[in-house]
Amino acid sequence: MILVSSCLAGLEVRYDGKHCLRDIIKRLVDENRAITACPELLGGLPIPRIPAEIIQGDGFDVLDGRAKVVDRLGKDVTDMYIKGAYETLKLVQKMKITTVVLKENSPSCGSSMIYNGEFSGKKVPGNGVTSALLKRNGIKVISDVELTELEELREML
Repeated sequence: MILVSSCLAGLEVRYDGKHCLRDIIKRLVDENRAITACPELLGGLPIPRIPAEIIQGDGFDVLDGRAKVVDRLGKDVTDMYIKGAYETLKLVQKMKITTVVLKENSPSCGSSMIYNGEFSGKKVPGNGVTSALLKRNGIKVISDVELTELEELREML
């Protein structure tokens, strides 16, 4: 069993009320080989919601109190992102999950790239809050981008 970002399974939970369906993820969920979770919803954020980015760091810095998550209107939503990360970790631990597939670039789920905190569309290397917490707890985190690349490689072989 793995855990996947809800939006990747086709659930309309993104900040804009849409999804980012990945067929391979939906197939895993449909076959009961994966469960879904959205850390931002688990943290109490609504659908839709104002886009947010990590300011002055990444998810590890947020967890350590050196950075914060702020929405485009300037509201500090750090506590909700941290709460969602811990709720996701609880679920992963309860289900004894060792691998998680998360949506790249998200302030929660990004596992190698996140937006730079300027709301300019520019991406920088870094982890979202949930990705950072899961990694700190020994959970393998794979991005949807990596998963897509692996699937394409398998098809080529």
